[in-house]
Amino acid sequence: MVIKLSQYDPADHLDSEDVIEEYLSATCADGDPSEIARALGVIARARGITELSRTTGLSRQAIYKALSGDGNPELATIAKVAQALGFRLSFVRTSKDEQDAA
Repeated sequence: MVIKLSQYDPADHLDSEDVIEEYLSATCADGDPSEIARALGVIARARGITELSRTTGLSRQAIYKALSGDGNPELATIAKVAQALGFRLSFVRTSKDEQDAA
């Protein structure tokens, strides 16, 4: 018996605004820039890259590249994409324990 496996895509499970918000929040809690970019890319795919491209003025290719997690997108690009997806960037002070761990 052959078991057929398919590629897991988290975008397939981002089916509500609450789930999307929780996904992004959990990713941002870690603070890894490439993971944050990748999470924004997953959200963008879940909502539709074409519409995001129209809203931001960025090409589909530029969005895929910037949000792949392998690139190093400019902060302005991340801010533009976040805004188009209905989010805004903010900074939160870390706790003393988090600062000591870093």
